[in-house]
Amino acid sequence: MKRNQGFTLIELIIVIVILGILAVTAAPRFLNISGDAKASVLDGVSGTLASAGTIVYSKALIAGVHTSGPTGTDTVGDDDIPVTFGYPKATAAALNLSIDRPDGWVYSTDAASGLIAEAVGTAGQIRLAAIAADLADAGCYVQYVTPTVAGNKPVISVEKAGCK
Repeated sequence: MKRNQGFTLIELIIVIVILGILAVTAAPRFLNISGDAKASVLDGVSGTLASAGTIVYSKALIAGVHTSGPTGTDTVGDDDIPVTFGYPKATAAALNLSIDRPDGWVYSTDAASGLIAEAVGTAGQIRLAAIAADLADAGCYVQYVTPTVAGNKPVISVEKAGCK
């Protein structure tokens, strides 16, 4: 009697089930979808900060307060947004008034806040992240630096290396 040289239906189903289990457990580790999503959100927040800064600067030009330095107390708009050289100051209060910040996002300016491992450095800088852990890891945030000279724009940089 000759035996058929092939796989039975049960053997094929078992192999498919095992491959499915492996795919479900291993795929997220290779795809890193959440890290890519966080990085994309940071790019969006960076663009929002740049647009809001331009709008606030336009209001500062109209009000004639675009040359007041970091020690000034000038504000613009109905919300009284504090400005440095016409752009929003690097404070949580000024940026909250400038942008529609998503709930739960955190700001940090120095290591004393407990949110970041190292000091941001100079006055006029602030970091913004979705969760405090992203600031603490110092690798998944947007940094906003106010201009130091009238006529310059704020420097907005995105750090994505630590986005997980």
